[in-house]
Amino acid sequence: MNNKLAVKISLFINYFVFAILLNSVGTVILQVQRNYDITKSAASVLEGFKDLPIAFASFLLASLLPKIGLKRSMLIGLALVTVSCSVMPYANDFWYFKILFFVIGVSFALIKVTVFATIGLITKNTQEHSSFMSSIEGFFMIGVLLGNVLFSLFVDDNNPKSTEWLNVYWILSGLSVAAFLLLFFTKLDESKAKLENSSPQEDFIAMLKLIALPLVLVFIGSVFLFVLIEQSFQTWTPTFYEEILEVPASMGIQAGAVLAGAFAVGRFSAGFILKKVNWFYVVVGCVLGAAALVLLSLPLSQGLTITEDISWFNAPLVVYIFPLMGIFLAPIYPTINSVILSSLPEHQHSSMSGLIVVFSALGGTTGSIITGNVFENFDGQTAFYLSLIPMTLLLIAVFVFRNLSKKKVKA
Repeated sequence: MNNKLAVKISLFINYFVFAILLNSVGTVILQVQRNYDITKSAASVLEGFKDLPIAFASFLLASLLPKIGLKRSMLIGLALVTVSCSVMPYANDFWYFKILFFVIGVSFALIKVTVFATIGLITKNTQEHSSFMSSIEGFFMIGVLLGNVLFSLFVDDNNPKSTEWLNVYWILSGLSVAAFLLLFFTKLDESKAKLENSSPQEDFIAMLKLIALPLVLVFIGSVFLFVLIEQSFQTWTPTFYEEILEVPASMGIQAGAVLAGAFAVGRFSAGFILKKVNWFYVVVGCVLGAAALVLLSLPLSQGLTITEDISWFNAPLVVYIFPLMGIFLAPIYPTINSVILSSLPEHQHSSMSGLIVVFSALGGTTGSIITGNVFENFDGQTAFYLSLIPMTLLLIAVFVFRNLSKKKVKA
């Protein structure tokens, strides 16, 4: 097998494993409410236990990872989650899940920064970079989809206190081991990711200096706003379906899988569309499309009458329409990430990737907590209507970002 192809397959598998682990938070939030009588606002902190470690670990380690070794960093991350998942079938309290998502957060910081930095090593130009970035993010959403389906198979709708669903972590532990072994036996040339004769302190200061660049500042704002929107929907969709649409819990979790499937379709499609259409028009069209679906689907969620034999074959129209916004949201994140990374020299990709992960994590936590609190104090419709505010701000940020990105950043 061609070594570059082997590296790409390894990156896909690593991302797939963490897609399931990271985005299980929506399912876990629903299940801890049922198992341990946790309130929505209390359950929403799981997003923080996941995202804040991602932010801090990325900020502290991103500039150092090329010196630690990109491959070694990914192996450490996979080893950590393997051990954590092996413990979860024995969980009998809420704090187990806090520790689990803390470990997942730290591990994903190691994985995502190194994956983003590695893409620059195995692609030849901006076009190939954008295409591969969209593809790997699309595969990430396949992991989210299958993860939701996997969890739904272990959920007992008739017994809210059942903990049989925790057995899914044996499967996740096995997947982590498989990903570890595949990466361990794959060779990766990391020489271009390292800047010769620089100290860790100099690398860290160089990362901080990136934040001062106008293009990077606007980009950071765009990433923060997008992930705030994305995580609001991904995390709270299962709860929205169970409480507002009043479908069974397993069906709510499956709706999260449908949303993830829509994201996958959107990202894989973007990989082809971006070869022919300028990224700016794709992103603007996607933001407007997502906003239109919010305005279309939420009014349909009011005054529903759900029968006891509800299924995907006899559900109201809104059950099918709501997840389709994933198609429009999907291309935004990988596209703007690719634009900024392609504007920087390869030795700065690790530092820039760290900043991407930091502000993605902060945006995700903020979105989930805001949505959870609005959900609890008002209702699900209000919570998701509020997503139109960050969508509007994101649209403005993208216009500014387009103007600044026309010039390459000088290292």
